[in-house]
Amino acid sequence: MGVVNVTPDSFADGGRFLEPKAAIAHARTLIEEGADMLDVGAESSRPGAQGVSAEEELARLMPVLEGLRDCRVPVSVDTVKPEVMRAALAAGASMINDIRALRAEGATEAVAASDAAVCLMHMRGEPRTMQRKPEYGDVAAEVAAFLEERVAAAVAAGIARERIAVDPGFGFGKTVENNLELLRKLDRIAAIGRPVVAGWSRKSTLGAITGRSADDRLAASIAAALLAVQRGARIVRVHDVAATRDALAVLAAFDGNSQPHG
Repeated sequence: MGVVNVTPDSFADGGRFLEPKAAIAHARTLIEEGADMLDVGAESSRPGAQGVSAEEELARLMPVLEGLRDCRVPVSVDTVKPEVMRAALAAGASMINDIRALRAEGATEAVAASDAAVCLMHMRGEPRTMQRKPEYGDVAAEVAAFLEERVAAAVAAGIARERIAVDPGFGFGKTVENNLELLRKLDRIAAIGRPVVAGWSRKSTLGAITGRSADDRLAASIAAALLAVQRGARIVRVHDVAATRDALAVLAAFDGNSQPHG
């Protein structure tokens, strides 16, 4: 899953792809690099981020979706707002990626009225405050219980179970150790029985481990992606598609299930 941030303030590439032409060109580059799907977001969810209105989010998002109508891969839209979900789905989005796991009023209904997929993510608190001393007893058990409850709620609302993926929310209301413990026990999230999305790319935990800035965390991001896939992740959300695909190809060859290129 290749990341396209149509925002001025995302932690990894804030502002580089805010203009629609730049975002569309970047999305097409990610597809050429081998992205199997895109994840387009028009509101930053980095720690401390301020929210934007639905109108502003749509103004950023819709020209990009229009420019990607003919792309050959599914397009996911990263949003928490039901009105943005409805507009994105009407514009051809194939998936909603919701960091609030459809907890906003009307969000579940917006997805249920379509045939789109949805990714339900765990987040403790909300972006502005989520990193203020998050505390857990057993982080893997608590995240798994939350996601199981949200999957059940989505199914009860008419969203087919086969349309649902889950994301433990690395970096969303979790300490460095929480994130590492979740990664070690990712099989507990995979046991829910839905595809697991893992988003480690360029995140601050990798900076805490390596001492490197967000634009210098490629090696660490690839290492985390490989570890996540080994522990049950089926989708990795990344900024650096080509390099991550190469690393995953080596892992697949090691596991004996690769097909040679060329």
